[in-house]
Amino acid sequence: MRITVNGEERAIPEGVSVAELLKALNIPKVGVAVAVNFEVVQRQALEATRIQEGDRVEIIRAVQGG
Repeated sequence: MRITVNGEERAIPEGVSVAELLKALNIPKVGVAVAVNFEVVQRQALEATRIQEGDRVEIIRAVQGG
């Protein structure tokens, strides 16, 4: 199925959770915020939240700076 991740179209298998998507993209679950279709996904819901065809996923990483 096709989804959009941070503005880039991607193909992923059906039934993938947000946590599985992060793992496939080599993004740790710590220090990130994820929104699916402009709705923030709580950390405790990353495993249970399934991505659907056409979803828009935004992944924001916390970056330390100064």
